[in-house]
Amino acid sequence: MKRGELAKQTGCNIETIRYYEKIGLLGEPPRNESGYRIYGEAHRQRLRFILRGRELGFSIEQLRELLTLVDGGAYTCAEVRELTGEHLDAVREKIADLQRLERTLAETFAACDSRQVPECPVIDSLLGIS
Repeated sequence: MKRGELAKQTGCNIETIRYYEKIGLLGEPPRNESGYRIYGEAHRQRLRFILRGRELGFSIEQLRELLTLVDGGAYTCAEVRELTGEHLDAVREKIADLQRLERTLAETFAACDSRQVPECPVIDSLLGIS
């Protein structure tokens, strides 16, 4: 299949496919006699792996590590679990940070009584005035 068909089948933008090829996550496919790249099932599966990994928040480097394990073929579930566990810890930290942010914003928002006066607790908070 050509790049456009691969994009259509995976729901991935053509430019994103080019980017993944450029950075080495997706191997460059062979070309036909006309010079068109021809992607196979292995490219489609790998691209789906990359896209799903990105949906789960894995960074490009984390995906590169996972793909290196997969490409080597000698990976263990323990190795994959370790990488995934590190990512899970980082996601949990981000969630905790977002929960703190949400509490702070909610408190600041609640302090604002919507009166038509120049004093505003939200602005004061952003300015560092308590």
